[in-house]
Amino acid sequence: MSDLRFTQPVEDDALKDWRHVHNVTIPAHELSLDDVRERARRHHLEVAHLGGILVGCSTVRPPEDDDDTRTATVIARVLAEHRRRGIGTELHARGLFKAWELGAERIATVVLASNDSGLRFAHEHGYVETERYVLPGETAEWIDMRLAR
Repeated sequence: MSDLRFTQPVEDDALKDWRHVHNVTIPAHELSLDDVRERARRHHLEVAHLGGILVGCSTVRPPEDDDDTRTATVIARVLAEHRRRGIGTELHARGLFKAWELGAERIATVVLASNDSGLRFAHEHGYVETERYVLPGETAEWIDMRLAR
Protein backbone atom coordinates (compact mmCIF):
# COMPACT_ATOMS: atom_id res chain seq x y z
CA MET A 1 0.00 0.00 0.00
CA SER A 2 2.44 2.61 -1.23
CA ASP A 3 -0.12 5.43 -1.04
CA LEU A 4 -0.58 4.94 2.71
CA ARG A 5 0.84 7.96 4.56
CA PHE A 6 1.16 8.56 8.30
CA THR A 7 1.53 11.90 10.04
CA GLN A 8 1.69 13.02 13.63
CA PRO A 9 -1.09 15.60 14.03
CA VAL A 10 0.10 18.93 15.39
CA GLU A 11 -2.02 21.60 13.76
CA ASP A 12 -5.77 21.81 14.35
CA ASP A 13 -6.73 20.48 10.88
CA ALA A 14 -4.77 17.28 11.48
CA LEU A 15 -6.05 17.02 15.06
CA LYS A 16 -9.58 17.35 13.67
CA ASP A 17 -8.85 14.41 11.34
CA TRP A 18 -7.69 12.31 14.30
CA ARG A 19 -10.78 13.40 16.25
CA HIS A 20 -13.08 12.50 13.35
CA VAL A 21 -11.77 8.92 13.14
CA HIS A 22 -11.92 8.52 16.93
CA ASN A 23 -15.47 9.87 17.22
CA VAL A 24 -16.80 7.81 14.29
CA THR A 25 -15.23 4.58 15.52
CA ILE A 26 -15.94 5.22 19.24
CA PRO A 27 -19.31 7.03 19.25
CA ALA A 28 -19.84 6.11 22.91
CA HIS A 29 -16.92 8.35 23.91
CA GLU A 30 -16.84 11.44 21.69
CA LEU A 31 -13.97 13.86 22.21
CA SER A 32 -13.86 17.61 21.69
CA LEU A 33 -10.98 19.30 19.88
CA ASP A 34 -9.70 20.48 23.26
CA ASP A 35 -9.74 16.86 24.48
CA VAL A 36 -7.66 15.84 21.46
CA ARG A 37 -5.20 18.71 21.94
CA GLU A 38 -4.69 17.54 25.53
CA ARG A 39 -4.16 13.94 24.41
CA ALA A 40 -1.64 15.05 21.80
CA ARG A 41 0.47 16.54 24.62
CA ARG A 42 0.47 13.27 26.62
CA HIS A 43 0.37 10.57 23.93
CA HIS A 44 1.83 9.83 20.53
CA LEU A 45 -0.96 10.26 17.95
CA GLU A 46 -0.89 9.44 14.23
CA VAL A 47 -3.31 9.96 11.37
CA ALA A 48 -3.38 7.67 8.32
CA HIS A 49 -4.32 8.76 4.79
CA LEU A 50 -4.57 6.51 1.74
CA GLY A 51 -4.11 8.44 -1.48
CA GLY A 52 -5.17 11.64 0.29
CA ILE A 53 -8.25 10.07 1.92
CA LEU A 54 -8.48 9.91 5.71
CA VAL A 55 -8.64 6.22 6.70
CA GLY A 56 -7.51 5.83 10.31
CA CYS A 57 -5.66 6.98 13.38
CA SER A 58 -3.69 5.59 16.28
CA THR A 59 -2.74 6.36 19.86
CA VAL A 60 0.24 5.22 21.86
CA ARG A 61 0.00 5.93 25.57
CA PRO A 62 3.56 5.70 26.88
CA PRO A 63 4.40 3.85 30.08
CA GLU A 64 3.82 6.01 33.15
CA ASP A 65 6.91 6.94 35.17
CA ASP A 66 5.45 5.22 38.25
CA ASP A 67 4.42 2.09 36.32
CA ASP A 68 6.78 -0.71 37.35
CA THR A 69 5.37 -2.95 34.59
CA ARG A 70 6.39 -0.38 31.92
CA THR A 71 3.11 -0.96 30.02
CA ALA A 72 2.26 1.14 26.97
CA THR A 73 -1.20 1.15 25.42
CA VAL A 74 -1.45 0.89 21.62
CA ILE A 75 -4.77 1.65 19.92
CA ALA A 76 -5.39 1.51 16.16
CA ARG A 77 -8.64 2.76 14.61
CA VAL A 78 -9.73 2.42 10.97
CA LEU A 79 -12.88 3.83 9.43
CA ALA A 80 -15.30 0.99 8.60
CA GLU A 81 -15.18 1.44 4.82
CA HIS A 82 -11.38 0.97 4.84
CA ARG A 83 -11.08 -2.10 7.07
CA ARG A 84 -9.72 -5.53 6.13
CA ARG A 85 -7.06 -3.99 3.85
CA GLY A 86 -4.04 -4.00 6.17
CA ILE A 87 -4.33 -0.40 7.36
CA GLY A 88 -5.03 -1.37 10.97
CA THR A 89 -2.17 -3.85 10.91
CA GLU A 90 0.20 -1.13 9.73
CA LEU A 91 -1.09 1.37 12.31
CA HIS A 92 -0.71 -1.29 15.01
CA ALA A 93 2.84 -2.20 13.92
CA ARG A 94 3.86 1.46 13.94
CA GLY A 95 2.29 1.84 17.39
CA LEU A 96 4.19 -1.17 18.72
CA PHE A 97 7.45 0.22 17.37
CA LYS A 98 6.78 3.58 19.05
CA ALA A 99 5.80 1.88 22.33
CA TRP A 100 9.07 -0.11 22.42
CA GLU A 101 10.95 3.08 21.52
CA LEU A 102 9.31 4.81 24.51
CA GLY A 103 10.59 2.09 26.85
CA ALA A 104 7.60 -0.24 27.04
CA GLU A 105 8.15 -3.74 28.36
CA ARG A 106 4.49 -4.76 28.00
CA ILE A 107 1.77 -3.75 25.56
CA ALA A 108 -1.91 -3.26 26.26
CA THR A 109 -4.92 -2.06 24.30
CA VAL A 110 -8.48 -1.09 25.11
CA VAL A 111 -11.54 -1.92 23.01
CA LEU A 112 -15.18 -0.91 23.28
CA ALA A 113 -17.01 -4.15 24.12
CA SER A 114 -19.61 -3.52 21.40
CA ASN A 115 -16.88 -3.16 18.73
CA ASP A 116 -16.87 -6.67 17.27
CA SER A 117 -14.34 -5.84 14.54
CA GLY A 118 -12.00 -4.20 17.08
CA LEU A 119 -12.18 -7.25 19.34
CA ARG A 120 -11.56 -9.58 16.40
CA PHE A 121 -8.55 -7.45 15.36
CA ALA A 122 -7.13 -7.50 18.90
CA HIS A 123 -7.52 -11.27 19.21
CA GLU A 124 -5.97 -11.81 15.75
CA HIS A 125 -2.96 -9.74 16.86
CA GLY A 126 -2.35 -11.70 20.06
CA TYR A 127 -4.25 -9.75 22.72
CA VAL A 128 -6.12 -11.41 25.58
CA GLU A 129 -8.77 -9.89 27.81
CA THR A 130 -7.73 -8.75 31.28
CA GLU A 131 -10.66 -6.65 32.53
CA ARG A 132 -14.14 -5.35 31.65
CA TYR A 133 -15.50 -2.12 33.12
CA VAL A 134 -17.83 0.84 32.70
CA LEU A 135 -16.40 4.31 33.30
CA PRO A 136 -18.13 6.44 35.96
CA GLY A 137 -21.11 8.28 34.48
CA GLU A 138 -21.06 6.22 31.26
CA THR A 139 -22.95 3.15 30.07
CA ALA A 140 -20.52 1.71 27.49
CA GLU A 141 -18.50 -1.34 28.53
CA TRP A 142 -14.75 -1.31 27.80
CA ILE A 143 -12.33 -4.23 27.64
CA ASP A 144 -8.68 -3.92 28.66
CA MET A 145 -6.44 -6.37 26.88
CA ARG A 146 -2.75 -7.23 26.97
CA LEU A 147 -0.47 -8.56 24.28
CA ALA A 148 0.16 -12.20 25.17
CA ARG A 149 2.95 -13.02 22.72
